Amino acid sequence: MSEPNVAADQLRLLIERIERLEEEKKGIADDIKDVYGEAKATGYDVKTIRAIVRLRKMENHVRQEAEALLETYKAALGIE
Repeated sequence: MSEPNVAADQLRLLIERIERLEEEKKGIADDIKDVYGEAKATGYDVKTIRAIVRLRKMENHVRQEAEALLETYKAALGIE
């Protein structure tokens, strides 16, 4: 009869951990937003900073492939 209580306790603990992590994630997201705001206030272009952050997350070969595709598409459309 104690099995349902153990399962319920385990489920409750899992949900509480998720809730705490979601709170931390929101706090970190707010911190990131503040840093972007600081960058903007300093005169930096936030859109460009976001693009650089995205690029730095990529592995080198993936980034090179994406850049090559972009150049190919730009050339095909006469953009330069």
